[in-house]
Amino acid sequence: MTDNMEQIYLAIVLSPLIGSIIAGLFGKVIGRSGAHWITIIGVAISSILSMIAYNHHIFNDAPDYNQAVYTWLSSGGIDFQVGFLIDPLSVTMMVVVTFVSWMIHIYTIGYMHDDPGYQRFFSYISLFTFAMLMLVMSNNFMQLFFGWEAVGLVSYLLIGFWYKKDTAIFANLKAFLVNRVGDFGFLLGIAAVLMYFNTLDYAEVFANVNQHADTTIVIFGEQAWSLMTVICICLFIGAMGKSAQVPLHVWLPDSMEGPTPISALIHAATMVTAGIFMVSRMSPLFELSETALSFILIIGSITALFMGFLGLVQNDIKRVVAYSTLSQLGYMTVALGASAYAAAMFHLVTHAFFKALLFLGAGSVIIIMHHEQDMRKMGGLYKRMPITWITCLVGSIALIGFPGTSGFFSKDAIIEAVHHSDIYGSGFAYFAVLSGVFFTALYSFRLFFMTFHGEERMDKETWMHLHEAPAVVTVPLVVLAIPSLILGVFLIGPMLFGDYFGSTIYVAAEHNVLAEIAENYHGVFLFTLHAFKHPPVYLAFAGILVAWLCYIKFPNLPEKLVSRIGIIHKVLLNKYGFDDFNQAVFAKGSTGLGKGLWKVGDVSLIDGLLVNGTAQSVRIISGIIRQVQTGYLYHYAFAIILGLLALIFVFVHGVLA
Repeated sequence: MTDNMEQIYLAIVLSPLIGSIIAGLFGKVIGRSGAHWITIIGVAISSILSMIAYNHHIFNDAPDYNQAVYTWLSSGGIDFQVGFLIDPLSVTMMVVVTFVSWMIHIYTIGYMHDDPGYQRFFSYISLFTFAMLMLVMSNNFMQLFFGWEAVGLVSYLLIGFWYKKDTAIFANLKAFLVNRVGDFGFLLGIAAVLMYFNTLDYAEVFANVNQHADTTIVIFGEQAWSLMTVICICLFIGAMGKSAQVPLHVWLPDSMEGPTPISALIHAATMVTAGIFMVSRMSPLFELSETALSFILIIGSITALFMGFLGLVQNDIKRVVAYSTLSQLGYMTVALGASAYAAAMFHLVTHAFFKALLFLGAGSVIIIMHHEQDMRKMGGLYKRMPITWITCLVGSIALIGFPGTSGFFSKDAIIEAVHHSDIYGSGFAYFAVLSGVFFTALYSFRLFFMTFHGEERMDKETWMHLHEAPAVVTVPLVVLAIPSLILGVFLIGPMLFGDYFGSTIYVAAEHNVLAEIAENYHGVFLFTLHAFKHPPVYLAFAGILVAWLCYIKFPNLPEKLVSRIGIIHKVLLNKYGFDDFNQAVFAKGSTGLGKGLWKVGDVSLIDGLLVNGTAQSVRIISGIIRQVQTGYLYHYAFAIILGLLALIFVFVHGVLA
């Protein structure tokens, strides 16, 4: 059985890669249908086999699989290997990544139907799936870093897929550069692990982590730093880039410049979830540093609350969903900071389905609206797009945590976990995630009402030709709507309060907030009923009510409010000035520094002193020497005599000395 499972694990990760290579290199030969069939089959195989692996490890309680596939390099007694660690944490991610990717692949047939880069796009998204699988299945830091960088590379290619658009090129370059900042910290953290543990293997690092619990290092000056705090903060800086936490969040909204299917894949199941997964995987390290946990808690709180505010003022349908992703990633990060890693993973799983659903629903609207994305030019679409309407409603109520939906269980668990936490910053975090419930409901149903209800705000010709999206688009919506509604019911018990993750996730006894909540957990029904005694449910209902009042009942009310709070509205439209600051300080600053160095180094030093200076020196010296070359024989004879006398003088002086 073990040998069979090894073959299955290899097939899971290689199937999308093979499909990507065939579609990418032989796209013209196999044609458009060949490209989508080969990649969809590859991801489908990966998804089905991931479910088999899930059943093997979760339902059959199979032992964890931790083996190297091959050794890439051995140096200084350290092996750099490619290997797999298959346990409850990784199989959960494998199922989520492959299944959501599978649905997005199918959806892409309809969305990219007329695009000239059809085969290239399928190759890229299949490669994206491979890269994410390499990341989540890794058993060592080297392979983790490979997958980490691979998803970054493919996201660069996909965000800038329409490379003739200046905005797309700007967006993918922005994503690439911002993630390099995070990845620099991530690489420092990995280097510190290698330096002090002398290995990159997870199992060996985790087994010896307590030996360095009290180790301190001096970075600068005489101040001693906890080694574990330094490692964990460096690793989390990498997560801040990938999972778009303030202030490294600025790339994610601009990733909307890519086609909608890749927006769904990035935001739901791949790149942005990498940071949450990584911190959960590294829980044995993070549990040894309350400073790092507090840092994570505060960063996540700021992201959850303040990115939600920005969703209130966006008019681009995809950007509203993008800022929603930022806010929900903040919730997951808050859970990590409160040591509720299982709650973070639970919300990651439920969020993957309803966020993919919302993005694909937005894409369905965009297709029918002839790629119009401004919600102010929509309205009344429920009459023409009933399937998209009902599935987007499901996604919206799951997102806001409507009682009974998947999002309700995972979001409520995070709020309760933070409420029980004693880690520094938990008070502010509780306020942030609690307030965020209201604003999540407000911007979610602002989008829903502006898009599907109210007056039709498009021209009559467009309205007359509106119809539901084709089945290849709507079927993935229906499939994703099902887990968005019911998945939480099945996962909350085992994942949060059972032994779902086993020893995969480690939580120190003093940080185990989920154990405290478990004491009062008596099943799904009572958990749902108990929620009505607490504010989150009523804050969600209040958000829906305010959205209805502002965008259905009194549609002129938002304009009046904007006139009253013009400065705040301008600040939100300006996204708190992060983009302006980065443009002025980092972009223009780097450009200015480069020009300055070019003038000093290239123009003045290299061209001026070395190249032109050398030529000028040769010209001056040769001009002087040229005066000696008169052509008269007696001048040369006189010079020879002078030289001979000089040699005689030197010789005689040397003998007498």
